[in-house]
Amino acid sequence: MPTPFSVASATPAERLAVAELIAECFAFTYPDDPPLIPTLLAAELTHVTPGERIDQFVIWEGERALAYGKLDYSLTQNRHTGQAQVLVRPDRRRRGLGQRMFTALSDQARQARHRLMTFVTTDRAPAGEPFATKQGAKVALLDRRSQLDLKLLDDALLERWLERPADDPFQLHVWRTVPGAYLTQMAGLIMVMNTAPRGDLDVDDWQITPEMIRAWEGMIAESGDVRHTLVIEDSRTGELVGYSESDWHPLRAAVIGQGATAVRPEARGQGLGKWLKAAMLRVVVAECPGARVVRTSNAEENAAMLSINVALGFTPWSSVSEWQLRL
Repeated sequence: MPTPFSVASATPAERLAVAELIAECFAFTYPDDPPLIPTLLAAELTHVTPGERIDQFVIWEGERALAYGKLDYSLTQNRHTGQAQVLVRPDRRRRGLGQRMFTALSDQARQARHRLMTFVTTDRAPAGEPFATKQGAKVALLDRRSQLDLKLLDDALLERWLERPADDPFQLHVWRTVPGAYLTQMAGLIMVMNTAPRGDLDVDDWQITPEMIRAWEGMIAESGDVRHTLVIEDSRTGELVGYSESDWHPLRAAVIGQGATAVRPEARGQGLGKWLKAAMLRVVVAECPGARVVRTSNAEENAAMLSINVALGFTPWSSVSEWQLRL
């Protein structure tokens, strides 16, 4: 049966056993990707954003973890919902372990007074969709996971998108960490992502704080990841109006993750999104010579950003469904 798993009190061997399970599930779903590194995953199990709680469960067979589940939720906002994840070791699937773990997470969500539980499935693991349907969950948002082969990068297109007017009031910053003078502004800029399509997801706008940013930076550094954040500042006002971010790990540098890209609504229509995306690709090529592909996710209904990615040469790589279950 699922038993509560406290990362804080777990032994290093127990944390490593859970990390090995996570890595094995990833390798089964994405066999062509660089494998995850269990020792790094074990350390990342301790990462919790300020104001957040993660309830975790494991099904053990001796010292071996057969199934893992977690319920991730905020203690200060969107308190009606929790994000769930269930993983079962590939050689132990179709034996009811996933159902037992999902039931434990549902019970935990009710105890936390959530009325909604969300989770994601991917077409790279086809069993996820029928499992989600069996639970009575409904698809709330469809995401397209796209991939760009860097060998096919169109340098002429990047040059056009990088070209700015001589009197351009906008200035591009490249940061590994956010300078203190910009920290509060950056928190506000990240919240522009609240304008991104969210389909039928029953969630309120997320609030971002400077403390969250610093905590994320600390976790990234501890994991050994490399993150670049590109930010556009309006020199006339000093306001930050757009940003884009990417991350990779030196031991898994073949695959680059392109994270959020957002421009304030009042600053759109001036080529800033294209500028950010082109500049980020230049950073990736220069800073990560081992990079082979870049991957990013967009809601299928986010036509504006999808059109930019398609123009850059991104092609569909996988489909991700975001589900919600009303408790």
